[in-house]
Amino acid sequence: MNHPMHPTTNILAISGSLRQSSSNTTLMNAIINLAPDYLDFTTYTGLGDLPHFNPDLDTDQVPQPVQTLRTQLSQAHGVLICSPEYGNGVPGALKNALDWIVSSGEFVNKPTAVITASPSPLGGNYANASLLLTLQMINAQLSDTTTLTIPHITLKLSKEGTITDPTLKQNLQALLQFLHQSCHPSIN
Repeated sequence: MNHPMHPTTNILAISGSLRQSSSNTTLMNAIINLAPDYLDFTTYTGLGDLPHFNPDLDTDQVPQPVQTLRTQLSQAHGVLICSPEYGNGVPGALKNALDWIVSSGEFVNKPTAVITASPSPLGGNYANASLLLTLQMINAQLSDTTTLTIPHITLKLSKEGTITDPTLKQNLQALLQFLHQSCHPSIN
């Protein structure tokens, strides 16, 4: 139901993991299920289909998977990224996707939530910091209120996709509200 205080907000949700049973993909889906009905999510599923970034291919006729990503980003009011940390950094497939956006500008002023979750006690903080650097460089709209690292994710999320930690659930609900407000500054 659309309400003047809550216009529908289209969010593109991106998991940084290609792994089928990824805790970050499970978390992303749990966040979508937790979201109020005025947030309308599209899940980006083409991460593994993108060719390796090559500036020579970044022409007026980009490969179709790149065009699909750019179109979905253009149509979204905001973006939610849930990513693991690989080798103290951003997973290569996610970094590759962001590299394809550097010259095209779909992230410019796009409200973006960045969540890294890890079974480690650090919560993917290196990947989170690296993602923020890349997203700042491409002018995504970022905020401390829409950035979150989640340590010990396997203790806070069931394999079935239920958030079992009440504090995490509250933090995610607040993050979604801030993302919604960032997409519609007139309702703040």
